[in-house]
Amino acid sequence: MNTNKPVGLTASVGFQIGVRRTLPFFREEAWELLTSIQGRRLWLGDLATAQIVKGHKFVTQEGTTGEFRVVKPLEQLRLTWQPAGFPNASTLQIRLLPAASPGKTTISFHHEKLNSAEQREEMKVHWEEVISGLLALSEDKFIR
Repeated sequence: MNTNKPVGLTASVGFQIGVRRTLPFFREEAWELLTSIQGRRLWLGDLATAQIVKGHKFVTQEGTTGEFRVVKPLEQLRLTWQPAGFPNASTLQIRLLPAASPGKTTISFHHEKLNSAEQREEMKVHWEEVISGLLALSEDKFIR
């Protein structure tokens, strides 16, 4: 049995990474932030159209391409995702999960079909930065 399997390597979807953090806002606020122009710009890029509907294919101004596969408002987005210069298409899932404390929501980014440990680490840093950016946006937008 090989015990030296790289972290994040699966048998069926290549490398994967999951990043999540509980943020201080309600699920409706989290969804609004995630799908707003400013929020989308953080995790997806600049889109010419604001369509986040199942089956919608997109190309951002930065050259990221993909297709929304699952759109469940207030709960989940699942899409194919391939930034310009990325050698492969991958799958990104974003979930909004209820947190133990009222008025808080856990946002989860799960990224699979990554082709290497290096790409996995790059995406780990990227999604951590996105979540930090969403938190900063929420502090500007939802002043309590």
